Formats: sequence, C-alpha cells, structure tokens
Amino acid sequence: MVTNSDDPASQRTSRAVSRGTVLLTAAAAAGALLTGCGNDAGGDAAQTGAAEAARIAATSSSPSASPSGLTDDQTERKEVIPKAKTGWEQALRAAVAAVPKSELVSIKLKGPADRPRWKTEVATSDGAASTVRVDAVTGKAGKARAETDQDDDDKRDMADWLKKATVTPQQAAQTATDKTKGTVTAVELDDTDAGTPIWSVDVVSTDDWNKTTYDIDATDRKVLREHVDRD
Repeated sequence: MVTNSDDPASQRTSRAVSRGTVLLTAAAAAGALLTGCGNDAGGDAAQTGAAEAARIAATSSSPSASPSGLTDDQTERKEVIPKAKTGWEQALRAAVAAVPKSELVSIKLKGPADRPRWKTEVATSDGAASTVRVDAVTGKAGKARAETDQDDDDKRDMADWLKKATVTPQQAAQTATDKTKGTVTAVELDDTDAGTPIWSVDVVSTDDWNKTTYDIDATDRKVLREHVDRD
C-alpha cells in the first residue's frame, strides 16, 4: 500500500511510529545492560520466568474439550435421533400418501430435539415435486406444498432420475446399513457428473454418533463413495 505523506493522518501515524521505535530501542538497551550486570541466579530466574510465561500462554490458547467429548454435530445427533419415534420408512409412507402416485426424492431428519421432523420431497412421474413435513414423533404428515421454483427442464430432469432409478430407496438404505450399523437419517436421490442417478444415504452410529454417507448407484446398488463425518 502507498501512503500519501501529505495526509495529516499519515504524518501523525509516522510520528507515532518514530516515537515508539525510540522507546522500544531505549527499553531494549536498558534490558541488555541489566542482563549483562545480573549474576547467574538472576539469569536462571529470568529463564524460569520466561518458560512459565510460555507455558501459561500455550495452555490458555489450547481449545478446551467438551465435557462429553462430543462435537457439536455429534451432540445434536445424540439429542435428536432418540426423540424421533417415527423411522424414515414410516415417514416415507406418510409423505407419499400425501401426494398420490408420488415417489421419494429425499428425506432428512431435522431438529430441534423437542420438535424433530422429517423433511421430505416427493415427485410424480412427470417430475413435479412437492415438499411434505412429517412429525418424527407422531408420524403425521403435514400438508403437501408444491415446489414453485421448478421449471420445465427441472421437471424433465426429475422425471428422468425417477425413471432411471431402478433401485428403491429402501434397497439403497439396506445396502448402507449392511456396511454400517446405525440409524438412517437421510436418503436423497441425486446424480453423478456423468448423469448416473445415485442414492445418497446417511447412517449415524449410535455408539459414537459419527455419520457415514454412502453414495449408491441407483441402477445396480454398487457403493460409489463412502465418507465418515466425525465432526
């Protein structure tokens, strides 16, 4: 950055820096004289004091672990999942019943712990999508709301996904839980860069509250990717 020397503020800053430099130089010189005049005991004491100061600084800057040893996300999963008395498959049935002749596009467990819910998206064979919220305690579905931001291309893509996805969401979830024992908290239809439809399935292990995500080919049930979220 170029500083304009005609700027009064810059001049004030320059003078302040000069004064500070003089003071620091004087302090350093005085310190050197004192150190040179001190005896060995004084030097040992100075070193001990410096070491103690460094230890305190290091301790104060270290992050403190949570009392439970869990991260924020793990704590949230631990609080929400046991409250969800309605599993994902029951919520799925409630959602598709709210929109006749629809199929699942996505379902995700949401908090808070005192009001857990399943947020679902379903679509009919023409690709028209709707959102349905299902109470994760009672299993009751709310009113279906049509997706208003879909254009014709979106609907064609959605219809194409549903047509190509010969693997059901239940089969994809079974593939995931065969590999990781736990609770399914999300199932979502997506596609790869090559256009292959996939089911993305989240499984939470209730022994450590980690989340494992599986991307499963929606045409042959092959696991394309596995990722463990330990945060």
